[in-house]
Amino acid sequence: MRITIDPVTRLEGHAKIEIFLDERGEVQNAYFQVPELRGFEKFCQGRPAEEMPLITPRICGVCPGAHHMASAKATDGVFGVTPPPAGRKLRELFYCAHYVHSHVAHFFALAAPDFVPGPDADPRERNILGLVARVGLEIGGEVIRHRAYAQKIQAMLGGKATHPACGVPGGMSKPITEEERREIEEMARSTVEFAKTSLKIFDQVVLGNPAYVEMIKSDAYTMRTYYMGLVDERGRVNFYDGKLRVVDPDGNEFATFAPEDYLEHIAERVEPWSYLKFPYLRKVGWHGYVDGKGNGLYRVAPLARLNAATGMATPAAQAEYERYFSTLGRPVHHTLANHWARLIELLYAAERLLELATDPEITSPEVRTLPTGVAGEGVGVVEAPRGTLFHHYRTDDKGLITAVNLIVATVNNHAAICMSVKKAAQGVIKAGKVDQGILNRVEMAFRAYDPCFGCATHTLPGQMPMEVTIRDARGEVVEVLRR
Repeated sequence: MRITIDPVTRLEGHAKIEIFLDERGEVQNAYFQVPELRGFEKFCQGRPAEEMPLITPRICGVCPGAHHMASAKATDGVFGVTPPPAGRKLRELFYCAHYVHSHVAHFFALAAPDFVPGPDADPRERNILGLVARVGLEIGGEVIRHRAYAQKIQAMLGGKATHPACGVPGGMSKPITEEERREIEEMARSTVEFAKTSLKIFDQVVLGNPAYVEMIKSDAYTMRTYYMGLVDERGRVNFYDGKLRVVDPDGNEFATFAPEDYLEHIAERVEPWSYLKFPYLRKVGWHGYVDGKGNGLYRVAPLARLNAATGMATPAAQAEYERYFSTLGRPVHHTLANHWARLIELLYAAERLLELATDPEITSPEVRTLPTGVAGEGVGVVEAPRGTLFHHYRTDDKGLITAVNLIVATVNNHAAICMSVKKAAQGVIKAGKVDQGILNRVEMAFRAYDPCFGCATHTLPGQMPMEVTIRDARGEVVEVLRR
């Protein structure tokens, strides 16, 4: 028997799930397939390196800020320049606003409908409108207001909120005024309070519901893997800069390395049934789709970042970080705990946004170091909201791109997403029984990663259809479910 979920819902891009059942109706295997082709690595060849921060944000309309910052950092390397302090702080200020907008959008529009209306709710209610109907218009208004704040800050610094143009080799294209700084500070203070409110909602709706806590901790949504994330000099989470730290499934440090050395630690493989690559830890090796210390699969994104770090760099986020691990143990292997970790990161992004907005140096006019030559190679790494993002460029002596390697955040999680989908399917599908709620619980396994598969293809506005065809062992259609 074969169950097809095509397309899967509430993600950026297009993907499908194929589930194969044996004659007893138990899940024998499951495949998570991405039938989209990313062409940026090829068609960027021949372009001037300084154009890359303008081209690569078009990879995605959801996370253009992440690609823009990674690309700007890579071009710093290509031209051998280091941004002045104010230029670096403005980049991070912009990036914290990007985090706020992304984490708010994912939690409230894509994730929370699974917990507020509930995973088994009618699909017509399991969306942002159903969420607002349950939590009230006031909370819904606050969600819209603070996401708008984050978008406004990105537009003020980047020229526009989507596909920004502020990051240039050596720093930023322009400084900010004192008036702009004060406006950003006011929005940042409000965002800190909103992030705290969001965590309170999670406490009440999710942690306050024993059934949800049991589901989060269940074997269906648990995997023991390696974890990777950027950390600062004290080992704390940092979204914009730092070294990459990897911990093993027991939480012990496995490696810490500079971003430019990533090829010594990360390798990639391909499979014939997906356009996405499968990264793994080179020194452990690829040993198939199994978890545990003996296989080089690793995870990125909020759950992984908190596991890989020793703490948070802001006080309120640090307090939540400690409560998170005291509740779930350390390291946390529960895939659905990504949602809690994401809200802790939202609070950190808001606090850091406020810190930077009140930094006396943030309005300095010295925001760029002008390039004077071509070094020929650069690696830029940031923590995209969805995980570690790599941009690696090589150029000729004129600064024209000769090679590009991109490891997008969700690509790092690709193998883990495939395994999570299979494990969830095995955990919730029994004796061939399938309904809308069960299918949604399978989708929840990948949705926790906040995946972004669009890269070169974007969905059109409107409702995404879904058709599930259930066949018996002889291949005959038993039932067809349509959304």
